[in-house]
Amino acid sequence: MTSSLRSNPAPARAGKREWAALVVLVLVVLLLAIDGTVLYLAVPSLTEDIGPSATQILWIGDIYAFVLAGLLITMGNLADRIGRKRLLMIGTVGFGSASVLAAFASTPEVLIAARALLGLAGATLMPSTLSIVRSMFADRAQRARAIALWSAGATAGAALGPLVGGALLERFWWGSVFLINVPVMVLALVAGWLLLPESKGEAPARIDVGSSALSIVTIVPLVFALKRLFSDGVDALTVAAAAAGLLAGWWFVRRQNRLAVPLLDVSLFKVPAFSGALAANVLAIFGFLGLLFFFSQYLQLVRGFGPLKAGAAELPGTLAAVLVVALVGVLLARLGAGRAIGLGLMAAAVGLAVMGMSVDLRSYWGLGVGLAVIGLGIGVAMTLSTDAVVGAVPERRAGAASAVAETAYELGGALGIAVLGSLHGLLYRSSLTLPAGATATDRALAEDSLAAAVYGSPTPGVVAAAQDAFAQAMQSATFVAAVILVGAAVVAWKIIPSEPVSGGGVRVNH
Repeated sequence: MTSSLRSNPAPARAGKREWAALVVLVLVVLLLAIDGTVLYLAVPSLTEDIGPSATQILWIGDIYAFVLAGLLITMGNLADRIGRKRLLMIGTVGFGSASVLAAFASTPEVLIAARALLGLAGATLMPSTLSIVRSMFADRAQRARAIALWSAGATAGAALGPLVGGALLERFWWGSVFLINVPVMVLALVAGWLLLPESKGEAPARIDVGSSALSIVTIVPLVFALKRLFSDGVDALTVAAAAAGLLAGWWFVRRQNRLAVPLLDVSLFKVPAFSGALAANVLAIFGFLGLLFFFSQYLQLVRGFGPLKAGAAELPGTLAAVLVVALVGVLLARLGAGRAIGLGLMAAAVGLAVMGMSVDLRSYWGLGVGLAVIGLGIGVAMTLSTDAVVGAVPERRAGAASAVAETAYELGGALGIAVLGSLHGLLYRSSLTLPAGATATDRALAEDSLAAAVYGSPTPGVVAAAQDAFAQAMQSATFVAAVILVGAAVVAWKIIPSEPVSGGGVRVNH
């Protein structure tokens, strides 16, 4: 029988147990995201306590992201083979133990090692959480809402990191930013053991060690190059790291094409639903984390907000991202994935433009409204692009697909901070006009950073000039990010398939 509606057997819908289990997974990913940014405010106090060198401070901050990003693809495949719940439980114990080691580290070397172990444990947790969501929620509309909550946890954690860190550091020593992980991980371990179902893929093949090594040698140098580009600009080491990562990536792709059971099925990148959604994911987090990096500085160093007040000022974006849960089902049914992702990216671009226009206003409300619109748009784009990535593969390969989605998140964040941060720094220095009477020391401080000028220059007018330059640079960088997201929205609308999906699993053909 021919009909404009083709009814496929409706997949089983999740019940109360699955939604309760989702709370555990969101709690884990929230904590992992917080751990990526919570350390920033603790650097001064831990420096005073254990005395790391400037190079050691960089490694304390960066080693977590390097290890996490480098091992995601390997750990996603491992989850498919040994069981996602099993790997999640192992990672939970590991993350809690490494947190205790970090909290009571007495030397910089111990803290760096503890941060590396946190990255290792985080790499086991991230793909496990998302692949378990994929296995628990077979119904497309329910899965989209579940991933919306998962995505809200990831984005909210990054935004809440400085707020949590500020609240803890006002009362406790620097180790508290790590020790808070322990009770959350104990709760996740117990609740996860009771509520989470076990699932794994059917592939019996062992993980190809060569492919695993190549994936690490691809991702880590690229993340390192992006971070170094922001902090030191283009130099020989930055170029060498980027070249090494790209060469390893080329070799990785060649190896995957020759394996019967590849670590990553690179043919998926030829599928518009997969590659387009992955690109949308990268650009969404590119705009969000790139903005947060200098917006937090703007609130504290230009507006004069304290760490807690600045964290609270960023909450509209977080709260709006949570509202996405109520919207994604309707958007999927009315528009389909591609158009809904495009709409979300366009909304985020509008929010960025509103923020840019509100930088010079005395009132906070324009910034708050812009943040809320950004949170809503990025939430929609991230949720549906992540859903498209993990939904493009069979359930047995959910761990590997989840790892790819989270690697995109890590690369998008590093790219956003590097590109928008570098652009902002360039614009800041080019628009910096110091008053008459400013000394060479004043100029050196102001050109180094706004923070250096605020905390180091005694000359009247220098700080105000640096603040004005910072605000102008932020405005311009925000407008540039908005234009990039407009382009991404058009590409998503055109490339990613947009077949509407009803909550009951009925696909509508046009």
